[in-house]
Amino acid sequence: MARGRLNSGSKAEAELPKAKINLDSLRRIAKLISYLRPHRGKFIAAIIFLFLSSLTGLAFPSFLGALIDAAQGKQKYKFLPPTINAIGTLAFAVLFVQAIISFFRVVWFVQVSEKALADIRRDTYFRLVTLPMNFFANRRVGELNSRISADLSQIQDTMTTTFAEMIRQMVLLVGGITLLTIVSFKLTLALLLMLPVLIVVAVVFGKFIRNLSRQAQDKLAESNTIIEETLQGIANVKAFVNEAYEAARYNKNLREVVKIAVKGAVFRGIFASFIVFCLFGAIVGVIWYGSVLVSHHELSVGSLTTFILYSIFVGAAMGSFPELYANMQKAVGASERVLEILDETGEDVSIDASQNEIRQKIQGNLSFNNVVFAYPSRSELTVLKDVSFSADAGQRIAIVGPSGSGKSTMAALILQFYHPQSGTIQFDGRDAGEFALTDIRNQVAIVPQDVLLFGGTIKENIAYGKLTATDDEIIAAAKKANADQFITSFPEGYDTVVGERGVKLSGGQRQRIAIARALLKNPSILILDEATSSLDSESERLVQEALEVLMKGRTSMIIAHRLSTIREADKIIVLEKGVVLETGNHQQLMENEEGLYRYLSQLQYETAQN
Repeated sequence: MARGRLNSGSKAEAELPKAKINLDSLRRIAKLISYLRPHRGKFIAAIIFLFLSSLTGLAFPSFLGALIDAAQGKQKYKFLPPTINAIGTLAFAVLFVQAIISFFRVVWFVQVSEKALADIRRDTYFRLVTLPMNFFANRRVGELNSRISADLSQIQDTMTTTFAEMIRQMVLLVGGITLLTIVSFKLTLALLLMLPVLIVVAVVFGKFIRNLSRQAQDKLAESNTIIEETLQGIANVKAFVNEAYEAARYNKNLREVVKIAVKGAVFRGIFASFIVFCLFGAIVGVIWYGSVLVSHHELSVGSLTTFILYSIFVGAAMGSFPELYANMQKAVGASERVLEILDETGEDVSIDASQNEIRQKIQGNLSFNNVVFAYPSRSELTVLKDVSFSADAGQRIAIVGPSGSGKSTMAALILQFYHPQSGTIQFDGRDAGEFALTDIRNQVAIVPQDVLLFGGTIKENIAYGKLTATDDEIIAAAKKANADQFITSFPEGYDTVVGERGVKLSGGQRQRIAIARALLKNPSILILDEATSSLDSESERLVQEALEVLMKGRTSMIIAHRLSTIREADKIIVLEKGVVLETGNHQQLMENEEGLYRYLSQLQYETAQN
């Protein structure tokens, strides 16, 4: 258990996985690049300004070299003015132009990337909420949330910073090497022989140190997991007198963290010393060789200064590429994971609410005809086997049976969360496929055993059944659901914030809000999935009264564990292992001495008596 938890925790803290950058991966992410199309004018302008600001940046070492030579009475470049003041004034003018260009470049890049990312986020989220239930059955919520948060943030960073910085560093690298060659070919050759060796060593060493750092983070995450598990299960720790064991486990983990951290510090120290020595050694070497050239009058002091500055430009550009490339790899990987969602086939639901209004009215007649179903994620296990039954509009149909018999699966099929492998589900004598998905779900409501309330107010949670409902309609629904009395007892009344998942309310209160929500929806078909099974007697009485109001005049599918709640049902369907064993009303089923329903009823009666 500890190890399983550690893996998930470590992954949460680890870096985003990288992907190889090749033609195939670039072709796949072209779909995301298409989000830039509406802003292409501003994007192209930003790219042009990026080139201009990079090129003007390359001019300043030449200006400084020219100033030094002018101070010695020499004119380095014929195209520059000969006097110190004129060169300095021109340099400030170019600097001012570069500042303006850089401002617009930054602003335009951010504007384009933010708008494009907002569109990607919107489309990704909408695709997520319209994907079929089977998609969510195979994935964790945390993983999907990471795709919208961490993955899209990585893409955002790349579009706003990494992409522009990579182009800028490329311009500085190519331009810097070109200008170095113009200033002094001999010095450039000497520099290019040293720099690649330094960069390769720095990259390899840096990767090794990052791996050590990641190991230390993983071990620290493991120690944090030990703390979390120990405190969550503190009662068990004390009951089994295992304080010493947990302390030893935590101490052992900490010692491993220290060991890895010290090892990392040693290598970081070696690496830092190597870089300092080689970096300054390269600078000293260039200046040394340059000084020899100056003494032989092959190079001016100003040209040597210009060369040193361009060397710094080139070295910084080379040094930045490994990190920039790694960020691009992360962005490609993040893009591919986001595209997996965007490429999924969603349900037929529109982002425009007006397109989801009811077009075909369902009266409430429902039938299952030889339905065979297995969940796609567990296709080898058939949950429903040749299930058939019918319900006329306004009837109360109860579905009973042991746990795992397929009762809740039938509710999911009615809501069209899944579709049977064979057989048909019909509404008003027509196959479900002939109705729009939104028509079915708009006219079917469910009150589950574990009611999920959103973190807003009570009013907002009730209005979820009908977003256009007025305050009077909301209050009327709450009164019918026996909820108005407890709601108005709160200081904020209907504006009371229920807390995440409705934790501030009792089970019975949550159930009555769910019933009010269903009443507001005014469905043709109602599904009650163990709606009172986890309530105390008083809460059950209030909820049962509200359910009687809710079921009146509409087809009701009552999934029940307590058989005492469904004796008045028009028809009772008894399921076992996905097979319909018996069908009839309470009296008919009780007359079958060998029947499962009679056995379960007697068993529950005897349990209640005891």
